[in-house]
Amino acid sequence: MHKTSATLLIIDDDDVVRASLAAYLEDSGFKVLQANNGLQGLEVFQQEGPDLMICDLRMPQVDGLELIRRINVLGVDVPVIVISGAGVMNDAVEALRLGAADYLIKPLEDLAVLEHSVRRALDRSRLRVENQRYREKLEAANRELQASLHLLQEDQNAGRQVQMNMLPVTPWQVDGLNFAHQIIPSLYLSGDFVDYFRIDERRIGFYLADVSGHGASSAFVTVLLKFMTTRLLYEWRRGGTLPEFKPSDVLGHINRGLINCKLGKHVTMLGGVIDEESGMLTYSIGGHLPLPVLFENGQARYLEGRGLPVGLFEEAEYGDLEMQLPESFSLTLLSDGILDLLPGDTLKEKELALPQLVSQAGGTLGGLRQVLGLANLGEMPDDIALLVLSRNLA
Repeated sequence: MHKTSATLLIIDDDDVVRASLAAYLEDSGFKVLQANNGLQGLEVFQQEGPDLMICDLRMPQVDGLELIRRINVLGVDVPVIVISGAGVMNDAVEALRLGAADYLIKPLEDLAVLEHSVRRALDRSRLRVENQRYREKLEAANRELQASLHLLQEDQNAGRQVQMNMLPVTPWQVDGLNFAHQIIPSLYLSGDFVDYFRIDERRIGFYLADVSGHGASSAFVTVLLKFMTTRLLYEWRRGGTLPEFKPSDVLGHINRGLINCKLGKHVTMLGGVIDEESGMLTYSIGGHLPLPVLFENGQARYLEGRGLPVGLFEEAEYGDLEMQLPESFSLTLLSDGILDLLPGDTLKEKELALPQLVSQAGGTLGGLRQVLGLANLGEMPDDIALLVLSRNLA
């Protein structure tokens, strides 16, 4: 909505008309300035800087069209509404060509028409200003991003070192839970990323993310993911007591962050929180395939869940799913690059094969390395990431 404290300048050599317009618009909540000719109006305009100007077309010395031209020379983007009793089409066309926001014909029998025109012009002016500021911020962000990417491309060794330093220790044991991961980039830098960390004394968080594309630009987004999740955890801790650390909230936070950054990248993600006291796993899925594979009692199966990719849709909403973790289990998360290694000609055949391979591997990362031949991979078309968390596996 327009700002209710907007200042309007009315320029009209007809004192009665000018006073009538001013009284009506003041009653509508606007601050109104007045001038009885074009020269005086230009002086008031320069001194007061109104948000919108209403001017008569036919005035002595400086008419409405000339007034618009002089304001245009000043380079000030202020909407102008022209009111004329002449009703000449050429005048209307010229006023609109010069940038007038609207052209109204006297007499104005219903001043609500003028008020509607004023409010609409103010709203459009506000949107133009906001869009300009947004473009400037976006251009600045793009310049910073391009500079960062240029540095990464100049020294990929440094970039890889940064990325490796962001990854968690593998393997990692905490209170009977074991975490282990492996990332195999198709290029020198990876668009896949994993992380796991302690949230508080009873909860542990983890996620696997697969950024669209490959190389330095996708790797940069993994840095951004790490920053956003770490920053979010810091902000929530700063209050002293953590609220529910819902995976769906984290995915929503990242979704908004990626969209606002305008990087042209999106992410598929799996995120979860384990409550060690209750043994409950809460997880959320952001457009990711394959789904997590749960291994227990020698059998493997997919967990349920679905959701939109992260960073594509402003209206995306993410839900949480819960399950009681078995006493002995493993949970395997993989990026979709793993599908290139699976047997089968179709996606359905490959998805059917994955739980069988996890069972064959005994639900362990080491077993998957052997079953999938990860040690002997040649050039891969996509990054591959594996994250296995387990408890009490024989």
